[in-house]
Amino acid sequence: MKKLDLLAASAIALALATPAAAQVATPEDEATDSIPDIVVTAQRQSERLQDVPIAVSAFSADALEKQQIENASDLQLSLPNVTFTKTNFTASSFTIRGIGDLCVGASCDSATGIHVNDMPLLSTRLFETEYFDLERVEVLRGPQGTLFGRNATSGVVNFITAKPDLTSFGASGSFEYGNYESYKVNGMINVPLGETLGVRVAGYYLNRDGYTKNLFTGNRIDGRDLYALRGTIRWEPSSSTTFDLIGYYFHEKDDRSRIQKQLCHRDPTGILGCSPDKLAYETTNGNSTLAALLSSNEFLGVASASSGGALARFGLGSIYGTDPFSNAVVPAGVRTVNIDYEPTYFAEEYHIMGRLQQQLGEQLSLTMTGGYTHNKVDSTSDYNLAIENSLANNPGLVQLNTLGRTGIGSPFAFLDPVRRALIPNGAAGGVCQSLGDPNGVGVYGGNSIGCFPTSLDFDRSKLTNRQFSVEAHVDSNFDGMFNFLLGGIYVDSKTSNNSYMVNAFGLDYAAGILGAANTGGAAYFGSPFYHSDTAQTRLKSYGIFGEGYFDFTDKLKLTVGVRYNHDEKYARARTTLLQDSNGQFAAVPFGSDNLTDALNYAALDYDANTPGIQSYAEDSVTFGRLTGRAVLDYKITDDNMVYVSYSRGYKSGGINPPLSPIFAVPSTFGPETVDAFEIGSKNSFLNGTLRLNLTGFYYKYKNLQLSRIVARTSVNDNVSANIYGVEAEAIISPIRAILVNLSASYLHTKVSDDKFLANPRDPSGGRSDAVIIKDLQNASNCAVVPTTAGNVVGVNTYVAAVNSGIGLRAPVPVPGTNTTGAYSICSALAATAANPPAALRALFATPTGALPFTVLGSGVEVNIKGNQLPQAPMYKFSAGFQYRAEFQNGMSLVPRADLTYTGESYASIFGGNINRMKGYAIINAQIQLNGRDDRWFLRGFVSNLTKNNAITGEYVTDQSSGLFTNIFTLEPRRYGLAAGFKF
Repeated sequence: MKKLDLLAASAIALALATPAAAQVATPEDEATDSIPDIVVTAQRQSERLQDVPIAVSAFSADALEKQQIENASDLQLSLPNVTFTKTNFTASSFTIRGIGDLCVGASCDSATGIHVNDMPLLSTRLFETEYFDLERVEVLRGPQGTLFGRNATSGVVNFITAKPDLTSFGASGSFEYGNYESYKVNGMINVPLGETLGVRVAGYYLNRDGYTKNLFTGNRIDGRDLYALRGTIRWEPSSSTTFDLIGYYFHEKDDRSRIQKQLCHRDPTGILGCSPDKLAYETTNGNSTLAALLSSNEFLGVASASSGGALARFGLGSIYGTDPFSNAVVPAGVRTVNIDYEPTYFAEEYHIMGRLQQQLGEQLSLTMTGGYTHNKVDSTSDYNLAIENSLANNPGLVQLNTLGRTGIGSPFAFLDPVRRALIPNGAAGGVCQSLGDPNGVGVYGGNSIGCFPTSLDFDRSKLTNRQFSVEAHVDSNFDGMFNFLLGGIYVDSKTSNNSYMVNAFGLDYAAGILGAANTGGAAYFGSPFYHSDTAQTRLKSYGIFGEGYFDFTDKLKLTVGVRYNHDEKYARARTTLLQDSNGQFAAVPFGSDNLTDALNYAALDYDANTPGIQSYAEDSVTFGRLTGRAVLDYKITDDNMVYVSYSRGYKSGGINPPLSPIFAVPSTFGPETVDAFEIGSKNSFLNGTLRLNLTGFYYKYKNLQLSRIVARTSVNDNVSANIYGVEAEAIISPIRAILVNLSASYLHTKVSDDKFLANPRDPSGGRSDAVIIKDLQNASNCAVVPTTAGNVVGVNTYVAAVNSGIGLRAPVPVPGTNTTGAYSICSALAATAANPPAALRALFATPTGALPFTVLGSGVEVNIKGNQLPQAPMYKFSAGFQYRAEFQNGMSLVPRADLTYTGESYASIFGGNINRMKGYAIINAQIQLNGRDDRWFLRGFVSNLTKNNAITGEYVTDQSSGLFTNIFTLEPRRYGLAAGFKF
């Protein structure tokens, strides 16, 4: 038998085993005990979970282990109205009650606040790690108007790490082996140093093979190789003083893939790339991409129109010809790819934090938390998850190799630097391609990834972040009816080197050919790859907050809180390989190794008031808001409470990346606010053996931040929405041996006001009289519509007439839409309509003024009012069952099974079947044999028992990339054995 078959058989055998001398306890033998309480700090003070009048779920260390909650993806399975997915740019989104990280960009705030020991982490790799040595995890649902962080609008996830025990020595360890050759080691040691000092050190290491098979190389990719360490020192010099000093380090270096799979229903015209009707295992039409257009016969001909289209002969292909991906093989299934560039992933993070808890007499206490965090990530991935056709002896390269030489009297000898950089071994010897380097010089400055038969289309995403924060609050403990909490927080976060690069040989080629042609062979156009670079994003934020607690009676309590938030944001960014407002690129001498030194040029400044090539585009914004909450709770009995609450949440706005003026994108986006109304009940019944918590809520959301892709860059808009729903959580333990967990939720979300946006998948907006244009200059889409709706013939005739003048073809039907499309130049269409020549005036019988056609830069806008918010499933429920069989020898056997169902949702605000994500169920199971006093254990486990590959999130790429859809799914079925000890 194979090793993994033996492993599975061992796990099954363990599940069926019962020690020969053991006697299973019967219900009559069991005492009826209440469910243990969990103490949480959701309101910045230690309270029983059942006494906290807000929607909060908490998992103890034992619950995390028993429910196989090892990471963020596992955590969301057991929470009502909570979903989690990886997202496109080395990030993730934790969505609570329909509110997640819909804002994408360097200056966006996270909707869900992530805290460790109450300290906010504005940028973190924490969701990429495995959980280890935690005391508990608290998940607060709903906007946090007063106490937490920077007013996360969806909720807060707070990780409370285990602290040193000053009374006794302790240690624990475990080893786990599973399929995919997965190895995981955990360890902890706790050492008291005298009566006032203790040290606790914990860590883990994980290594596994990849979940995905690459047919091209035969390798498995998307593996993990990571470790983390945490050390904590606790000092208690007196009964009134506790100080914790915590250090944490995380490191990952492996072949994890940011992009798991791409789906596309290929558009044969190339106008869109992928048709907007469905998703399939196909590649985009390569003729829709920026690299193909800029290096095409047609674009080079138009660019050299003044010389009779002389450069057209050097094109790598025709936009009306063979698709560069025409021979690409896309394997069915989400865990098999065929790619020629395998992913790389590096991430590193460390925290240093301190926490002081000081009693100030008998009635006041001070808590101070502060620290420094630093993290960075750098990853690369095959951009199209496909292999392009070979470029060996490509006709354009043959022409370059033949004519682009000095000393032969060719009129194209100025192309010699391009030839030497890109095809030093001739047209059949492979093409040399840029490495995505931060200096922006690529292959022309000596930064090459190598020479290959095909174009390696790959991207690189990286950033570095550091953060300082300090928070303090004073709490009272008066004997009377009134108490208070008063505090403040300051956060200084700086993100640098936040860049995203996309490279393909076609971009290198166009940069060289066009640059040399425009400078007589002296320079190339910079940069030879697409590079969106936010050199620095800075946030300085402070908040002042306070709450008053009024105990009118032993049963009735009022909480009133208020907070003032002040946020200052600054961004310094650039976007290269785009035209400035004069339609010009930057030219950089061949052989330059630094773009800035070459021409004192780093980017294009797209401020319409100062056109031309400048350094970085800079912008800053300031926001201030007053938020707060009011909660009235009433204890019917000691075990039953009802509450009503109102809270206002706030998330600051930000700065959009710089873009060419032709895209008319606002430079900033506004803050969002939410008014949240909630009613809830927390109950314990049947002598504490049944715990039932119920919540109903209604949100009035204003200016929800929503991302869309424009010109290969995420920009953000604001929409308003209404949200309401109900949640139920229950724990049942009729006897001590049985534990049942149940949760269920219903969620309704919709855009509440009129909001018109162009759907990038279908720029026609569903209109039959709109002609979709693939812009030859930047590969984006615009739409041409008649000023009198329904003039289908006229608008197609107009586009055909303009195209004939620049050597392009007439519109053709675009599959998946009910209209036509064409390659053209949007600015030329707009200019011709506004100032038509005599021939067109005669054709359309328009003696004066503009022609009756309009060019819409992003397409026909559609009203998204009433649409459901993304990542917001209407239904979700979970159930877990655990039984503990006690044996006479002190050992125990604990089987457990968990089931979660998450209903269908939409991946995009535009809705429709193509954006619909189906509902899915997950089943996890394990069985654990425990030694006497739980000193050791042996466990067999399986997660995702049914091998569900459900999609949890999607990302539709830009029109210049061909509109393919990156998908993110559940992890595959995993199973294995684990053994451990503790003392």
